[in-house]
Amino acid sequence: MSLTDSARPPHLGPREIVVVGGGPAAHRFVDAIQSRDTAHAVRVTVVAEEVHLPYDRVALSRRLAGAEDLTLQPSSHWAAEHVSLRTGERATSIDPTAKTVTTAHGTVLRYDDLVLATGSSAPVPDIPGAHLSRVYRTIDDVDFFTGEVVRLASVLGRPARVLVAGGGLLGLEAAGGLQKLGAETAVVHSGGWLMSAQLDEGAGQALGRLITAQGIRLHLGTRPRLIEETDGVVTGVKFTNGQRIDVDMVIFSIGISARDELARDAGVVTGERGGIVIGTDCRTSHDGIWAIGEVANFEGRCTGLVAPANAMAEVVADRLLGGAAEFTTVDDATKLKLSGVDVASFGDARGEQEGALEIVYADPARGLYQKLVMSADARTLLGGIFVGDAEPYASLRPMLGRELSSEPGAYLSGLGGGAPEGDDLPDDALVCSCNNVDAGAVRAAVRGDHGEACTDLGTLKTCSRAGTQCGSCVPLVKKLLGSELAKSGIEMSRAMCEHFPISRQELFESVRVLELTTFDEIVGRLGTGRGCDICKPAVASILASQRGAYILDGGRGGLQDTNDRALANMQKDGSYSVVPRIPGGEVTPQKLAVIAQVAIDYGLYTKITGGQRIDLFGARLDQLPDIWRVLVDAGFESGQAYGKALRNVKSCVGSTWCRFGVQDSVAMAIGLELRYRGLRAPHKFKFGVSGCARECAEARGKDVGVIATELGWNMYVGGNGGFQPAHGQLLASDLDDETLIRYIDRYMMYYIRTADRMQRTARWMEELPGGIDHVREVVVDDSLGLADDLEAAMALHVDNYEDEWAATLRDPERLRRFRTFVNAPDSPDVGLPRVAERGQTRPPTEAELANPATVFVTGPTIPVRGNM
Repeated sequence: MSLTDSARPPHLGPREIVVVGGGPAAHRFVDAIQSRDTAHAVRVTVVAEEVHLPYDRVALSRRLAGAEDLTLQPSSHWAAEHVSLRTGERATSIDPTAKTVTTAHGTVLRYDDLVLATGSSAPVPDIPGAHLSRVYRTIDDVDFFTGEVVRLASVLGRPARVLVAGGGLLGLEAAGGLQKLGAETAVVHSGGWLMSAQLDEGAGQALGRLITAQGIRLHLGTRPRLIEETDGVVTGVKFTNGQRIDVDMVIFSIGISARDELARDAGVVTGERGGIVIGTDCRTSHDGIWAIGEVANFEGRCTGLVAPANAMAEVVADRLLGGAAEFTTVDDATKLKLSGVDVASFGDARGEQEGALEIVYADPARGLYQKLVMSADARTLLGGIFVGDAEPYASLRPMLGRELSSEPGAYLSGLGGGAPEGDDLPDDALVCSCNNVDAGAVRAAVRGDHGEACTDLGTLKTCSRAGTQCGSCVPLVKKLLGSELAKSGIEMSRAMCEHFPISRQELFESVRVLELTTFDEIVGRLGTGRGCDICKPAVASILASQRGAYILDGGRGGLQDTNDRALANMQKDGSYSVVPRIPGGEVTPQKLAVIAQVAIDYGLYTKITGGQRIDLFGARLDQLPDIWRVLVDAGFESGQAYGKALRNVKSCVGSTWCRFGVQDSVAMAIGLELRYRGLRAPHKFKFGVSGCARECAEARGKDVGVIATELGWNMYVGGNGGFQPAHGQLLASDLDDETLIRYIDRYMMYYIRTADRMQRTARWMEELPGGIDHVREVVVDDSLGLADDLEAAMALHVDNYEDEWAATLRDPERLRRFRTFVNAPDSPDVGLPRVAERGQTRPPTEAELANPATVFVTGPTIPVRGNM
């Protein structure tokens, strides 16, 4: 019954909706309600058995690689006034007559509508020893595996031996993640080839070769018959084919079983093979009860994929608010998220439709298998499989059920073909199945049909939601962005500005190869005109990162923006802030006393920042050399707060003092800050080092985040705050000090060489084809053969570093930049208006300026010295 069918009287308040289940389907349902119910006509209570906020189960394999935060975004829903999330509370019964849900805590929740999103469980076969096995299903499961692999290795003195039962999507992801944790991993699968539910034999055999090449042993065509144990400890497994292997841990991932027991006990109709039966409106057999996600049985089957779960959630939200949306199809396209293995399938991948034709390219030696399934006339795309190279998948999947414009072989990359471009897709072609976004919606977002135009990939993903879940459609979204901008006359030019027809990346490489050293040389060889405020700072940054020379010499001073020219940050009233470097946040009392005295002598406003630095605000330009002379003599150097460079390395106290610390985070933070200080980049960047998993330094919010483990350091990259915050992604685990620094060298230099101007690391990685996987291949695996070159470039920077303020103070010509009046070099600048507040002074507001009684003017506190 919808709101339009039976409107709730206003005096009774909002309509009560109870959602049982706290997974992705429940999250999407609340999101859909929030976006539609602007008048707060409903109130939603979500009862979640797990203690975690709803998280992305599709991305569990990332959690195996480290303490990945999988919380589904936006998470702000749970703070909304009309939404209540009850985590760690299991629903135990439903009373459809009284319209109530009772929880294990004894709470009774009344509802007007009940949405069942209870999901599924991972079954374990009834075999001897099964009670000693685990399943791959939740965050808690994954976190257990991570710790247990390390524990077993420590106890046994060798890598843990793990058997994963199930060669489907989740089983292979689990096996790959455990292998990367250091376990010796094997997979047993009852089918004759891997992913036998999604792939044909040729594709399965190709996938098997790729999996075996990663060191994972395969046992196909059999299943576990017995788990052996001694004193409750797993020792081995016997298979139905008579074979036996030694193992220390067994994990089952052999499918899913719908958790329909609540509904079944309440008399709601369930399917013969499980699941709550629903119609196209997602309504169950009982009025006011709906089902979505893996527990929902539509047309005789339950589906464990995110796309149909999201679609069902949208349908129910629409229906509850008076709409007539319907759920009609199940998109069962799949893509394997196992690093180093590219696998995807969609549509009628097995060619089971009558008259279907299969166009196949196979190269067993390369582990490459590509197949398109076509209609009898070879014109309409019915499905496809890609193993070893799934690049065409993202563009071809939206063409499912449509005629291709070329002969099928032209779309197979193994044959030298290419996937359809964005222009080839009709508006109603589904681009993002996870969020049900079609090509027309993406194009409309780029054009700004319903608001501000989204003209870059990050903004486009946010406003259209395409590519924000599994990410497989991002390459296609990028193509659509480019083609739509071109149509709108906003062609995605590679030009950095009107003076340089090439991108920053191309400019960087050209300057490096041609060994150009001045702006005049660069614009003469590679550009035109005299430059602008876009290309000049970019060229200055490129020269600084390649040459390591004083940034204001050699004609480079005129290229810099105001802050770099002054070697200080200009504030809103024309004064400057002084930020001495305090590596890792560690500073002696003696140095603190120097900072305090400088602040007193010059009347500076003092603030400790979130980056563990001390900012001194309110200095005039002519005062900067005198302030810095005192600071440099005391051992301080510039913190580069004014440059597109390393700002700071934030650190917790680590094992130096903290009882939880497992590594010396302070020493590591200081070492990193001293190594990368002054390094110029396309944008500012920040590091963080945490001494344990409690993460007090907030390292995952930094461009490079380092988190201590018992075995070394986990390295995260691409974390950013700001307008578009992003969590850092795990690049590598349990690194020793030397390897960590080597990887940071490579990562930072690769970013500096290839990012666009003013592009943060998160946006750079987001736009890289392959994202974090590509970065890992370059940085860790050296897939491009650049490792030595990148490390040598960083070594050049480290060897040539010189503090910019120390260099300035040694040279009278450099100090001339800080004269206030050229004809009267010893005359200080006039004072600045100030207001007293909390024992310090600050710039006045406009209202305070209108009331002179509250404002005073500062005067010169210390005469400007004659060497100016």
